[in-house]
Amino acid sequence: MMLDTALSLERFAWHAGRHADLTVQSLSLASDPAYVSVRNRFSTTLAETVTCAEDGSFVTSWGYRLGTADDVESAAARLAFLLAALPA
Repeated sequence: MMLDTALSLERFAWHAGRHADLTVQSLSLASDPAYVSVRNRFSTTLAETVTCAEDGSFVTSWGYRLGTADDVESAAARLAFLLAALPA
C-alpha cells in the first residue's frame, strides 16, 4: 500500500499545532515536494519546513529525520523540542 504523504503532512500539521508555542505557517500539499512550515510563535527565527519522504519519514529542510508517519505525534513533538516549544 502506498503512503498518502499529503494526509501524513496534514496529520503532522495538526499535531504540531497542538503545541502551545508552535504556529503552522503554511501547509502546501500541491507543491513538489509537499511541505508544512512551522515556527515558534514567539520567534521569527525559530522555524522549520518539514516534508514527508516516500518511506514515511518526516524530514526537516536541513535533512534531520523527525520520525515516521507511524507515530506522527512523536515526530511533531521532536520538532517542538527542536523549536524550543512547550509540550502539547
